[in-house]
Amino acid sequence: MSAPSDSIQPTHSSSSPVPPAMPNKAPHVLIAGAGLAGLFLGILLERAGIPYEIFERSAAPRPLGAIMSLSPNILPAFEQLGLLDELLSFSKPSLRGVFLTDKLEPIGQADTDCTELTGYDRVLFARPELQDMLFKNIPSDKIHLSKKIATHDQDQDGVTVTFDDNTTARGDILVGADGAHSAVRKHLYATLEKKGLLPKADTEALSKGYISLVGTTNELDPVKYPGVLEKESEALYMIGDKDTPYTWVTFTVPGNRICWNVIVQLGLSSTADEHAVSSDWTNQDNKKMLDEIRHFKTPYGTMGDLFDVTDIEKVSKIYFEDKLFETWTHGRTVLIGDAAHLLLPSSGAGAVNAMQDAVLLANHLYDIFPTSFENIKTALSEYKEERFDVIKDQYPQSYMGAKLIFGHTFTERVLRHVVFNWLPKSLQRKQLIKDTAYRPQANFLPLAPKRGNLDVIPQKPSKRMQKEKEEEASRTNVAAL
Repeated sequence: MSAPSDSIQPTHSSSSPVPPAMPNKAPHVLIAGAGLAGLFLGILLERAGIPYEIFERSAAPRPLGAIMSLSPNILPAFEQLGLLDELLSFSKPSLRGVFLTDKLEPIGQADTDCTELTGYDRVLFARPELQDMLFKNIPSDKIHLSKKIATHDQDQDGVTVTFDDNTTARGDILVGADGAHSAVRKHLYATLEKKGLLPKADTEALSKGYISLVGTTNELDPVKYPGVLEKESEALYMIGDKDTPYTWVTFTVPGNRICWNVIVQLGLSSTADEHAVSSDWTNQDNKKMLDEIRHFKTPYGTMGDLFDVTDIEKVSKIYFEDKLFETWTHGRTVLIGDAAHLLLPSSGAGAVNAMQDAVLLANHLYDIFPTSFENIKTALSEYKEERFDVIKDQYPQSYMGAKLIFGHTFTERVLRHVVFNWLPKSLQRKQLIKDTAYRPQANFLPLAPKRGNLDVIPQKPSKRMQKEKEEEASRTNVAAL
């Protein structure tokens, strides 16, 4: 990728000159992490005219996870940015999910088709394609690869990030968008803990409930796999019996391919528990686990048939973790996405919320004027205040969704039976409509046109734009006198 910008210079001591304050300029934002949250924030800041740089620890970021779903909660922001058509070009609408036993007997069906009301289909696709799309929308000179954060220090005049290659970057704000095991969060929390400012809850370890392997097949023969030709994604969930604590999932995506996901609940399988203690798996480790579950049945044949047409080096291991951190911001530092909150990925909520974080943070960064330390702290605190309760309210639903789809205890099997056989469809639809009413957009750009009949939660206006309009009106009135 590009060479480091002028803001990254070798450093040989902890004392570096502090640039003079420039209150009439927009804040310079340093973004740690080139995942979905960091890239989406970069695109928003590009449109807002706010200077930024993205620093990614890996030499060539490889997105984890093969399957991804986006809901109407974030699609209006894609439309607003002019990215929706390209997103839809490698997506398929997902209007229902079919649940089957390990013997392919029907359990039930979850309908998500509310397009008339919401104005958008829920869409499914291979996650790396979204990552590639966002990546190419960032100017190459604003992304710096192989930049692993070692430390960062902040003061009244700015924040300095030091990387493990002995270079630094200086800015006004540091955004930790570097995932579940965020280096920004780790260093920030260590500093706050020494000062006695870190809540005890934030020192507790992440909760691991499930692990999974995910992959996407190569292009398939539609004669053998006719489902790949359907316009809508064929979403199938196969749930093992009480002696098989696995759920295996398949989705069809454009390009005559199938994304697959094998999830195992920890605590119920010695094989999974042994793998869970490893921080990383090799391709050989992945293959060993895949070989043990090749016989699992799908309407396409066995999972082994799908494994055989998938490149093993593109198979990813994922932990399903959940935790809501209390501390999102301190001074000039702020956390977004998985660095601030992890939701169990039962409905694509993690990625959607990460990008919603980026939207709301961009709105508050745009409102920083003039650029002063106090205005920065206020903006970051208001961002957290606006987002925290929204995220917190989703945790019970995410938790229950994971139990419904991936759970294998007796209680979880009873829950699944009740939901699919006794819960009225009208209640499911009502909840779906409620969940899609929240869809924030960048308030410094023209909003996407309203689609569907659903009343959405009103967008908060930009304080800066309101103030500029009031000042313009005042000038107009004075000139008219």
